[in-house]
Amino acid sequence: MPREKILVVEDEADILEVIQYNLEREGYAVTTSADGGEALRMARSESPDLLLLDLMLPGMDGLEVCRRLKEDTLTRTMPVIMVTAKGEESDIVIGLGMGADDYVIKPFSPRELVARVRAVLRRGSLRDGAGPAERIQRDGVLIDAVKHQVLVDGDPVPFTATEFRLLHFLASHPGRVFTRNQLLSRVIGDDAIVIDRNIDVHVRAIRKKLGSNRALVETQRGVGYRFKDESN
Repeated sequence: MPREKILVVEDEADILEVIQYNLEREGYAVTTSADGGEALRMARSESPDLLLLDLMLPGMDGLEVCRRLKEDTLTRTMPVIMVTAKGEESDIVIGLGMGADDYVIKPFSPRELVARVRAVLRRGSLRDGAGPAERIQRDGVLIDAVKHQVLVDGDPVPFTATEFRLLHFLASHPGRVFTRNQLLSRVIGDDAIVIDRNIDVHVRAIRKKLGSNRALVETQRGVGYRFKDESN
């Protein structure tokens, strides 16, 4: 079985060495870059299975790299995990809003990082395992798991891989309330080490993209979230 390829973009040599060592020890094929522009070219030419991306980079910063990758049809679905010392909630919101699948804050343990990488790769793209009839239509929203696409009032709206999985999962169980921990386990991955507020960030982004249909994703105060039942 071919080894999964990971591109690690980090300009601090000691951190890069630790990340590369631990990923290779887990059996991943690792390539590296210390420059944002070079990393963008490598991502497009080598098509890695996952990108580990530092934000503070010389030349082109990590946010710009991520933005360009998500605008390119060839790299739009490439999973991205941001690795950075910027750990305020506003930074997490920006990173996830750019399309990152996860956000790791420095300093981190190698074990935690590997767990997050494994979780993102294990999830893969939902379209790989979806049946051809897996379409959910509610009000002005159509969720097509085969095409990995969301139409809002007839227009396609771009969702990140994690946002799509979360919306699709909730819509597949209308009326059922899921706690943040349940969503972290079932959508993010039970072997990932993540924080509850990541779910809140994703939900806010989903509601914004749903526009006038935002009420379909309901908050059960003190518990979690649910997709509005048709009978309500």
